[in-house]
Amino acid sequence: MMAKKMTRLGLIGAGGIAELALTSLVKALDAPLDHVAILVPADAAPQARVLLERCGPALAAATAVHSDLKALLADRPDVVAECAGHVAVRDYGATVLEAGCDLIVISIGSLADDAIRGRLEAAAKSGGGRLVLPAGAVGGIDALASARLSGLEEVIYTGRKPPKAWKGTPAEKLLDLDTLKDAAVFFEGSARDAAQTYPFNANVAATLAIAGIGLDATKVRLVADPGVTRNVHEFAVRSGCGDFSVRLEGRPSASNPKTSQLAGYSMARELINRVGAVAI
Repeated sequence: MMAKKMTRLGLIGAGGIAELALTSLVKALDAPLDHVAILVPADAAPQARVLLERCGPALAAATAVHSDLKALLADRPDVVAECAGHVAVRDYGATVLEAGCDLIVISIGSLADDAIRGRLEAAAKSGGGRLVLPAGAVGGIDALASARLSGLEEVIYTGRKPPKAWKGTPAEKLLDLDTLKDAAVFFEGSARDAAQTYPFNANVAATLAIAGIGLDATKVRLVADPGVTRNVHEFAVRSGCGDFSVRLEGRPSASNPKTSQLAGYSMARELINRVGAVAI
């Protein structure tokens, strides 16, 4: 049976990830969606309206901006794309899934909290919605998830970013980010600890862990490096079917240096796969 195509879309958030997702989606549509709605706090409603206006009528026959989740769900979205951060996953995720909507979560670091992950999985089973976790800012997730079936022996992730990308995080108390001259490792531990301590920077670690050997067994190193201008993600895998490593240098979002552009395009890919005749 052919999967039902997405005709009604909801988004949580109207920042950089939502913008990349919608502007990429509209270019891929053969015909406008029936409806697109965005959920944001009331003070962000003008920003959401501007985004919808920028996409124009090619995006959807009708659009709406809401500040209440019930109103968003009343629009009967087939899919809700979370583009707003960990708090949005915690506050809205289970309700969306219980309503029978698929939920695409880009803030995968939120699932390092077992309570949140458990609520979402239970809500998906009871409501019939599907919890979807795109690759986000890293590549090679397909290979990692496949290798898991053969048995994983070790997964080590290193996240390397310019010092300014670590501002506003606990790294500020460990390093002088403004005067750093050489690369400095300021965190070594599990993916669970990394995602919880650096929630806006370590979504990749959580993604790798959930796709692979688990949050507690995945090893993580976080590095502030004045020698790089992009966000650099590296991971190495030893498994029963083979060993491999992946390195990706992502350009940071113009609106938020803590976020990778690729995360937005990863969300866009998931949405485009839901409207096209071919999914890849």
